[in-house]
Amino acid sequence: MSPASASRPPELSFHGAAREVTGSCHRVVCGPHQILVDCGMFQGDEESERHNAAPFGFEPSEIDAVLLTHAHLDHCGRLPLLVQRGFRGRIFATAATRQLARLVLLDAAAIAEEDAARARRSRLRHGEEDGAGQPLYSTLDVFDTMDQFAPAVRYGAAFEVVPGVRATYVDAGHLLGSASVRLELEHDGRKRSVTFSGDIGNPGRELLPDPTLPPPSDLVVMECTYGDRQHRPYAESVEELLDAIHATFRRGGNVIIPTFALERTQELLYVLHRAVERGRLAPSTQVFLDSPMAISATRIFARFPEAFRPPVAKLLRSGGDPFAVPGLHMTREVAQSRMINAITGGAIIMAGSGMCTGGRVLHHLRRHLWRRESAVVFVGFAAEGTLGRQIIDGAERVEIFGETIPVRARIHTINGFSAHADRDALLAWQHEVGPAETVLVHGEHEVMRTFARALRKAGARAVHMPRRGERLRLDDAEPGEASHG
Repeated sequence: MSPASASRPPELSFHGAAREVTGSCHRVVCGPHQILVDCGMFQGDEESERHNAAPFGFEPSEIDAVLLTHAHLDHCGRLPLLVQRGFRGRIFATAATRQLARLVLLDAAAIAEEDAARARRSRLRHGEEDGAGQPLYSTLDVFDTMDQFAPAVRYGAAFEVVPGVRATYVDAGHLLGSASVRLELEHDGRKRSVTFSGDIGNPGRELLPDPTLPPPSDLVVMECTYGDRQHRPYAESVEELLDAIHATFRRGGNVIIPTFALERTQELLYVLHRAVERGRLAPSTQVFLDSPMAISATRIFARFPEAFRPPVAKLLRSGGDPFAVPGLHMTREVAQSRMINAITGGAIIMAGSGMCTGGRVLHHLRRHLWRRESAVVFVGFAAEGTLGRQIIDGAERVEIFGETIPVRARIHTINGFSAHADRDALLAWQHEVGPAETVLVHGEHEVMRTFARALRKAGARAVHMPRRGERLRLDDAEPGEASHG
C-alpha cells in the first residue's frame, strides 16, 4: 500500500453478501492495514460457482488478518482460496468456530475434488482431451488454512488485530461459536467504531442463548436475511413439525427433512429427544441422520456445554446426551444410506444439504417427492436458484440427477426453527446498538429494500445497501444512490 493510500481515512468495501444472501466478505482498510470480516462462499446456482472462482476484488497477499464470525460455508467457505492466492495473515475465531470451520472446509474440499474427478472421467469417456478444470481448492489448502488460525478468541475480551484496530467478539446466538464483531478503529488521532453483526440469532430457541448485544457503535454492518417477515413462535413450530410427522406416518410415508449440518440438525435432534420424553413421539420411531458432516458436527457440539442454555448445559455436564433419540441411526457410509431406501413409511430422514444443492438429500427427494404419502419439511432458508427454493415456491416438477420428478409429496415450510432473527428482532438489535449509520448486507435485494424502509420508519438515519465492490469511507460517508435502492 502506498504512503498516500495509508493516509486516507478508514473505509469499508463489500465483496459478497451485497444485495444477495451468500458470499459474506467485507474489507476494512485502516491506515496501511487491511482486514477481512468473513470470506464466505457464494451458494445457489452456476453463476455462484463462477463468482467463487473469480478474483476477490482485492489482493489476498495484502490482507493482514481475517475475523471470522462463524463457521457456515457462506461465511468461511473461500478461506482456503484466499490462502491459495497469497493470504499469509492470521485468522481469528472462537474455539468452536475453528473446530466447525475445519469440518466444513474439509467437506467442501472433498466435494470439489470429487466433482473435478467426475468431470475428468466424463470427458475421457467421451474421448475429449483431459482439460478438466481444477477444484476450487484442495484438502491440502484447507490444512494450510487451519495453520493460519490464531489462538481462540474469547467472548468479551478485546484484542489488537493490527495496529490501530481492536476487536471484541460477542455471542451472536446464531450457531455454536458465532459472534458479532465490534471494531475500534484509530487513525490520525480519530476514532471510529464499527460493528459487524455476522448472522444474528433467532431469540427464544431451546439450545443456544439469545444474542448478546454489542456496545453502541458509530456504524453497523448488519444482516437482514429475514428483514421482511416474522417467524412463527418457536413452540408453535415444534407442534407443527410433530403434526406433520404424525400425519405423514398415518398416510404410510416418510418425512424427509433437508437439514444444515451445523445447528439445525442438532436443534431438531433435541426437539425429537424432548418429544420422546414428553410422549409426543414414540420411542420406536426410526430417525436417520444421513449426513457424515452432521454426525461429526453433533459430536463437536457436545464438547462445548458452556455455549448452551442452562438445561442443555446441565445435561451435557452430567454425562447426558441432548441429541440422543431412542430410534436414531447415524449413517456415515454410503451403503448404510442406500439401505434406508427399503423403508417406505414411518421414518424421519434428516439429510444434507439444507438448500438441496447437493448431498444425500437429493437421493431421498428423488425417491419420495413423487409419493403422495411422504412429506418434505423445510426448516431453514433456501436461497434463490436452489432446488430447495424451487420446491418451496411450488414447482410442480423438478430435475434431480437429470431426471424430471413430479412434486406430489406434502411440502411443509416451518420458519420458526430459523437460526436468523426475524424483522422485529433485527429492528430491536439495530435500535439497541444505536448507530449513526447502518449498512445492510446478507439479504435478497427486495428484502433489503423492505427492511430499509422499516428502519427509516423506526427513526434510523443513514441506511446503505452497497453493491458488490462498493466502498464506503468512514469519515464523511453520505447515503448515496445505493442507500435508496
